Order: sequence, then structure tokens, then C-alpha cells
Amino acid sequence: MEQTEGAPIEVRLEDVDEVPIVWRHAPGDDPPILYVHGVPQSGAMWEPFLARTGGFAPDLPGFGRSAKRGDFRYDVEGYANWLQRFLAHVEVERFRLVLHDWGAVALALAQRVPERVECLVIVSAVPFLPGYRWHRVARWWRRPVAGELMMGATTRWALQRSTGVPREEAERWWADFDQGTQRAILKLYRSAPEHRLAELGARLERIACPTLVVWGERDPFLDPSFADAYARRIAGASVRRVPGAGHWPWLDDPGVTDEVCRFLLTGDTP
Repeated sequence: MEQTEGAPIEVRLEDVDEVPIVWRHAPGDDPPILYVHGVPQSGAMWEPFLARTGGFAPDLPGFGRSAKRGDFRYDVEGYANWLQRFLAHVEVERFRLVLHDWGAVALALAQRVPERVECLVIVSAVPFLPGYRWHRVARWWRRPVAGELMMGATTRWALQRSTGVPREEAERWWADFDQGTQRAILKLYRSAPEHRLAELGARLERIACPTLVVWGERDPFLDPSFADAYARRIAGASVRRVPGAGHWPWLDDPGVTDEVCRFLLTGDTP
């Protein structure tokens, strides 16, 4: 597969299931790559990857510039169903999959249709595994009333401080951090008690494609031991722990972007 360094990225707005959805697309080889973002971001986070590999990066419902309707099902199954319909909308059958953080919702789809997934990259993703305990902020978000109060009190400065990302990155997230996104985040976290996370990964062994698991060694939200736990459940998966990196390892170590893109395009593991 040829690398498409500098490929033009098109931003589209179309109705999917009669809901306005924004996604980014860049030309690339088949099967295309589906990039799935986490909280509180949008498909914009994947632009450095899209420019190199091509693919699709939607703003999930409730995030970015996509619709944030109150009647959407903001839980793992709701998003998995939506991703399946999105792939049908863009006429994609087989695909390569990259996910980060709550982009783990796409693992529900991958377990449902493993024969359609050509390869997989898991980056610091919510563990659909036994043994995970929600981090402190998530525990507050999961509490009725307390979560709403905490969301309402969040400032631009607090968002940057709590995530530790560069200011320009936090500014981009803040632009989309409205009440619709806050509601989506609260509903998503509240839909997933810890025992439910393990249930959501009950069929991970069905995934049999080449897989790379990437994790920051200093991730403050998701312990890097879950990188190895994912690899034990997915046959043949390789693990790349990134020394000194946090929850967004490619922001701390730009070489991670190169490694992920190389894996997607050639199958070479770091």
C-alpha cells in the first residue's frame, strides 16, 4: 500500500439516519481506514493521520460539529450501531480500524463483524476488560447532579490542566465543549458501570486481524497494564508502550504517529 503523505482532507456535512453529521475524508488505498475519536474530542484530532494514510474520521453524534440530539442513544451499543450505519452510508464494507479512548465503542462493532476488519490499532482505549476502575473525574461524572455541576464548572483552563495537553489542542476541544457534548459525555459514562465494561469485551477473541496496541506509560486515566491485557485477548497483537507519554501518546511523542501510520500501511510493528 502506498503512503498518501499530504493527501487533501475534505470535510463533509451530510445526514446519516436523518441526523447532520460532519466527517473528514482523505483518499487512500482500500480497504479504507476508519478513525474513531474519544472524549471530549472530534474527528479533527485524526487530521495528521488522515493526511498520511487517507480514510474517514467522523465527529461522533454528540461531539464536534455533528448533531447533538437529546434522543440519540449515547452508549456503546448506540454508537456501535451508528458506526455500522455510517460505514453503509459511505459504502465501505471491509475496513481498517483505529480508535482512541472512548473510540473503544468501535470494538463493539469489531466483535460483531470481525470478518470485515482488516487490521486494528487500539490507542489508550477504555478497557473493555475485567479489573478496570474508573478514574476520579469519571467517578464524579457518573454521579447524578454532581456530574452536571462538575461539567458546568469546567473552564478552558481546567480542561487543559486536567488533560495536560498543549494549550492549542485544548483550545480546539473547548470550541466544541458545549452543553450537547457535556450531555453526551455524562450519558456515555453513566451507561458503563465497571462490570459492564468487562461484558462489552466478552467476544474480543473473535478479532483475528493484525493488531497494534499503543499506550502511554504515564497515562493518568488508563493504566498501561491494560495494553497487555488487550493483547492477551486478541491473538497475535503487538504492544507499543510509549515511555514518558500520557493519554494522548502521539502528542507527547510525534514518532507515534509515524509508527501507527507505518503499521496501517505496511503491517510493520514498532
